[in-house]
Amino acid sequence: MRTFALSSLSFALTILVLGNAFFQKKQFYPSIVYLTKSNSSTAVLYLQGIVLIYLLGKAIARIFFGQLRPTEVEHLIERGWYAITETCLAFAAFRDDLSFRFFTMFTLLLFIKCFHWLAEDRVDFMERSPVITRVFHLRAMGVLTCLCLLDAAFIRYAYRTTLARGASVQLVFGFEYAILFVFALGVWQKYILHAIDSRSDEPWDRKAILMLWGELVLSAASLLLYAMFIFIMLRVHAFPLFAIRPAYTAFRSFKLALSDMVLSRRAIRIMQQRYPDATAEDLSSSDNVCIICREEMLPDTGSAFFLPSADFSASIPAAPAPLLPDDLKQLSEAELRRMEAWNREALERRVEHLQRISALLDAAVLQMGQYTQLMARIGPPPPLAEDSQAGASAAAASAPAAGSAAEATANSTSSK
Repeated sequence: MRTFALSSLSFALTILVLGNAFFQKKQFYPSIVYLTKSNSSTAVLYLQGIVLIYLLGKAIARIFFGQLRPTEVEHLIERGWYAITETCLAFAAFRDDLSFRFFTMFTLLLFIKCFHWLAEDRVDFMERSPVITRVFHLRAMGVLTCLCLLDAAFIRYAYRTTLARGASVQLVFGFEYAILFVFALGVWQKYILHAIDSRSDEPWDRKAILMLWGELVLSAASLLLYAMFIFIMLRVHAFPLFAIRPAYTAFRSFKLALSDMVLSRRAIRIMQQRYPDATAEDLSSSDNVCIICREEMLPDTGSAFFLPSADFSASIPAAPAPLLPDDLKQLSEAELRRMEAWNREALERRVEHLQRISALLDAAVLQMGQYTQLMARIGPPPPLAEDSQAGASAAAASAPAAGSAAEATANSTSSK
């Protein structure tokens, strides 16, 4: 409803401005000159252009994304404010290039950025959605392909313009589209990995590793682009203040991706060392029945994380207790001793916890007794001034009533 009202208002203002210009000048060229020289007319035309771009964006989003979710709209607004702030800082660096063409390029850049953000949110939603339709895949592939082509075309245009005319505001737009191209490649990678994982019936263990590698490479590429941009700007113009926040964000993303990669490789190496793959000899020399599914374990199926029932370790809290055989006489003396030690250790831990709980309860009872003695020694708190005034007024009001009641009783007695 608000969109319809805003659109109607902007169209009405535009018609009034155009009608007024042609009514005053009577010809096309003088009317155009009048519109460009009038600040109010130019503001109305700018407003009409923004409304048209907004309506076009809603139509394209409806085609490629369907109904937008509230979280997507919230993320879009939040990122849009940051993009507008950074671009306003870029205005100060290139204030000599401010023109209608510059504002058009900036609006187009923000317009394309919005679809990059929506594509990322929709691909992230793909991992959490239980049902993925063919329409979803067609929309995702279509919007990502269009975004990559647009980014490549604008990078080529900015490169040729910079070579022909020298350093200008096209340098900023060229690097912005280059970063958006890297961003679109990252979304493509997520989409492909999610699509492959959704088609497989079993969990894909390599997906997390590939995601980490892709995030590391793309964050490194973004950081390299920002470093090149800052270096070029220092050579041809001045220090770009508007690039500080995105450059820091790219550096932080690269640092986190590198840390995650190092920690994951370290964890995998430690797991391979502590839990090597079980061989046929290992399974034949021990109890090869899985304690979870109660079926025989086969070689080449991974690591044997759980030891046999007699060699069960109590350091694994998530594992169930060992199953006792029907006849304990089948166990050897050493196995019985180990099982007895494990049961004794568990019993000692339970007794220790119960003793701690008992000590806490005794301390609570002692504190309650001290609190009771203290309250009995201090006595009840004195009444407040308001309560005393209320009690005095109530007593004063009840005194005449008591006197009249006593007088009535005396009169009745004398009459008798």
